[in-house]
Amino acid sequence: MMGRVVLASLLALQPVLAPVAARPAQAVTAPEECDPGKGTVTLSAQEPWGQRRLDVKNAWRLTRGAGVTVAVVDSGADYRHPQLRVSKFLDVTHTGYRDCVGHGTAIVGIVGARYVAGVPFHGVAPEAEIISIKQGNKKEGDVRDLAAGIRLAIERRADVINVSIRASDHPDLRSAIQDALARDIVVVAAAGNIDNEDGTDEPAYPAAYEGVLSVGSAGPDGRRADSSSTATPIGVLAPGVGITAPWPGGGYQTNLQGTSFAAPFVAGVAALVRSRFPKLDQQQVRQRIIATADGIVGKATGAGMVNPTLAVTAVLPFQPADAPVVAQPAASPLPAGAITKAPPPDHKTINVALGVTGGALALAGIAAVGTRVLPLGRRRRWRAGRPS
Repeated sequence: MMGRVVLASLLALQPVLAPVAARPAQAVTAPEECDPGKGTVTLSAQEPWGQRRLDVKNAWRLTRGAGVTVAVVDSGADYRHPQLRVSKFLDVTHTGYRDCVGHGTAIVGIVGARYVAGVPFHGVAPEAEIISIKQGNKKEGDVRDLAAGIRLAIERRADVINVSIRASDHPDLRSAIQDALARDIVVVAAAGNIDNEDGTDEPAYPAAYEGVLSVGSAGPDGRRADSSSTATPIGVLAPGVGITAPWPGGGYQTNLQGTSFAAPFVAGVAALVRSRFPKLDQQQVRQRIIATADGIVGKATGAGMVNPTLAVTAVLPFQPADAPVVAQPAASPLPAGAITKAPPPDHKTINVALGVTGGALALAGIAAVGTRVLPLGRRRRWRAGRPS
């Protein structure tokens, strides 16, 4: 029953969510293989755990990402999916805009799928503008095409770039990332997964480049997933196990896993932060997301699970852009001798003072008696008084 309700809700929205697609000037050659597999229209009535865990709707009271452009450099996106609204399509491969892997459609959906009543799935920043940049038609691609896709995002003045692709270090890729950061773009990238076949774990790029917000994968318990890389430096964690996301053909996949699907949660949060705090530069946005995460939960977990609500509400101390926005450390103890000790009591001086004080009091008493007795003696001519 839930599946039929979801399908009916989506079909009703198709005319509203028609995208504006730019056609390439180059000749288009269809890819040799294009089979992303089938999704499902049957979703659980319960909201996916990742959305519940992050409680994104709570942050929506302040912002839904309006005014921010997020570029997703991936395998394209199914713009016909009723929950997706892609403002621009750019194709590095010149093979058309069809998503032949399904990966890009899922990433775009996690970042900014529209909220639809009756559909349990939604994106993190549903009002953000999405640019889909296709850099490949297979799970394995060319790192130079990835770099070219990032440069297209720079040209289109993206505010946030999501890269859910693991590549090797390459001069073209390194240069493209440096240019993106210099243009004040927040770059969010997947930290990569441990190869289940041989257990190899090597740094993933561009996630391992300095200045990139690297994202690891976490399960429902908030801890790092076993498949999440420990070789790549981690900024924060995000849901990356049993993930639900849109899929080509108008449906969904409900058991996606990996840091690829964790990264777009954080890219969506970056869009919320940039919308809420438009004066922050890319480094300050990255620092805010790290500073407001839930906390370290073990090796290769960075600052812990990303926290959308704190990211857009926390009051952080002002610090220069090149300093981390974190709580000040506890003050170190004062060194020995910093406080002068009180000198020991001088008993001799105290005794002399007490003696002087006692003598003065005695003299004062004698004087008081004299002022009373002497006048009486004079009147009586110094004779004893009569007995009473």
